[in-house]
Amino acid sequence: MEVAKQNNNNFVLQDLTLATLMVRPTLIFQEDLSNKAPFSEERYGSVDKVFIICGEDALLTVEFQRLFIQNSAVKEVMEIEGADHMAMLSKPKELCQCLTTIVSNYVK
Repeated sequence: MEVAKQNNNNFVLQDLTLATLMVRPTLIFQEDLSNKAPFSEERYGSVDKVFIICGEDALLTVEFQRLFIQNSAVKEVMEIEGADHMAMLSKPKELCQCLTTIVSNYVK
């Protein structure tokens, strides 16, 4: 919770508490991932990528997010004004709208 406070996140504290309780350890999938080949242009490059800029992200500034976009094969850019680093907590409705649009545009 200290990280959230330090980064001036814009969400309800109860949402953060619930999210913290629901976090799963990542080591569960470590063995599965170690058996997979690293990303390749053939595998990773075949997927359309959409980047959602979080306008109030204190960890990844908008400038850094735009630099990432310039150096990646991003097909579309969306932006959520007022979203912090955890858009699913700070702007859940807006994130849901973006994800719904992405699914309708890219899932065949």
